[in-house]
Amino acid sequence: MLAILATVFAALAALLHVYIFVMESVQWTQPRIWRRFGVADQAAAETTKPMAYNQGFYNLFLAIGTVIGIVLFLAGLADAGLRAAGLALVLFSLGSMVAAALVLLTTGMKYLRPALIQGTLPLIGFVLVLFA
Repeated sequence: MLAILATVFAALAALLHVYIFVMESVQWTQPRIWRRFGVADQAAAETTKPMAYNQGFYNLFLAIGTVIGIVLFLAGLADAGLRAAGLALVLFSLGSMVAAALVLLTTGMKYLRPALIQGTLPLIGFVLVLFA
């Protein structure tokens, strides 16, 4: 049961990071998106578009790592090697998501809410995976 819950939280963290990828790499210049990220105006959104595009792919790669790890973990129910590889990949990916949220928080308390949004699901998933 704990493994199922861990898998669900890891998958939710991956989905959240795919959504962040879409916002940063695909939709960045839409006013509702750049406002959500605290960008001042359309000109600033255009200026920061390459940075956001790049940052979005970091989020996508963490999500992909988590999903591949989940697949390996589940496929490894009968194979200890696959299970260990999946576990390592999920823990690395989720841990990186949590670390990124902590780094975001170091930029100022005005980023507390986004850091909590970005880091809560991966943190819960990480802890659950450790005990699953």
